[in-house]
Amino acid sequence: MDDLPFWFHPDANAEVLAAHDRYFEVRPELAEDFEAELERSRRGIARSPQTWPAYLFGTQRYLMKRFPFFIVFRVTDVRIEIVAIAHECQRPGYWAGRSATQ
Repeated sequence: MDDLPFWFHPDANAEVLAAHDRYFEVRPELAEDFEAELERSRRGIARSPQTWPAYLFGTQRYLMKRFPFFIVFRVTDVRIEIVAIAHECQRPGYWAGRSATQ
């Protein structure tokens, strides 16, 4: 399964950019650390996507270790779909309407 490509929902991509910008305003190095943590998380998901716990609406989630975010994703036959990069304080399931066709 580690050969599956990743696809980011446009809103999930926007969440990454917004978080990066917020951290950059605090300290540029923090934004770099966030990007590195996101990449480590992506590799962790890619290695064994089936091991991460089930979440809401047929998704799974991966908790980032250093930052208060989790990655909401679903695995299909052809790719790993990143549905949201959710801050832990956000309402659970706010991303429920996001589909792969958007």
